[in-house]
Amino acid sequence: MSVFLGLDTSNYTTSVAVYDTGAGVQQYKRLLPVAPGERGLRQSDAVFHHTRQLPELVEQALTHLSAPLTAIGVSVRPTQEEKSYMPCFLAGQGVARALSAALGVPAFPFSHQQGHVAAALFDSGASSLRTAPFLAFHVSGGTTQALLAEPEGPVFRCTPVASSADLKAGQLIDRVGVRMGLSFPAGPALEKLAAAADREIPVRPSMDGNNCHLSGAENQCVRLLEEGEKPANVALFCLRCVQAALDGMTRAVLRQTGPLPVVYAGGVMSNRILRDHFEKQFGGRFASPAFSSDNAAGVAVLAAWQYE
Repeated sequence: MSVFLGLDTSNYTTSVAVYDTGAGVQQYKRLLPVAPGERGLRQSDAVFHHTRQLPELVEQALTHLSAPLTAIGVSVRPTQEEKSYMPCFLAGQGVARALSAALGVPAFPFSHQQGHVAAALFDSGASSLRTAPFLAFHVSGGTTQALLAEPEGPVFRCTPVASSADLKAGQLIDRVGVRMGLSFPAGPALEKLAAAADREIPVRPSMDGNNCHLSGAENQCVRLLEEGEKPANVALFCLRCVQAALDGMTRAVLRQTGPLPVVYAGGVMSNRILRDHFEKQFGGRFASPAFSSDNAAGVAVLAAWQYE
């Protein structure tokens, strides 16, 4: 039995996870506080909140270990692309380096995006997919990308092959939700509201090759609300716009690559409306909601794969 610690300090969540190869994953995480009516955080505020929250979560995780740590995994940047950087990840990186030196165990750096994809693979029982190319989607408040994932040693490397050219899917959902009075992040509440819709509003995705555009969808949602459309119908329309864009991206990429397994990761993909569609259309693999939102579980799993 081996025990791996994962640390992830994204722009919205402080997250710590312990992956015990004999007992599974235990998560310890806390959202960063966002003032009512706001739609995000400045990086300086995110770093401050992580600095306050991370030590307590690490203490909780280390208190409940079943055995000494084997290795540590930590998110050090958003993606594997050159020059990818966000200051919020410095908080987790610093703690990982200190623990590594104090405990005499290796600390492996990964991207936040790799962590999301690994969490979806692990939680869906599809970890073996990492041994061959597969198509992965990372869909969140900061990213809407299709990724060609290819084996790189015991883990994988993600190369973007399609993306949103403007607004990200999570941004669209949060902006529309906050405009309707929902709390940030608005995803779960918007999904619940959409369940009460009594009509479907036609959707036409805006595509440019493999890429999509979502800023027009926000404008349409605002116009519908101003014209008096029921909020529930606008909520469903908003989610259908995301669905249509991701569907268009999936089909465009698969036309180029040929058949590949498809994995959908990120907080937006915990939405049941989206999940039902992509499971039926593409046999998509998904994580449960606990492993879809920002988390350190995938980073802990990556550390195990890298170590072993």
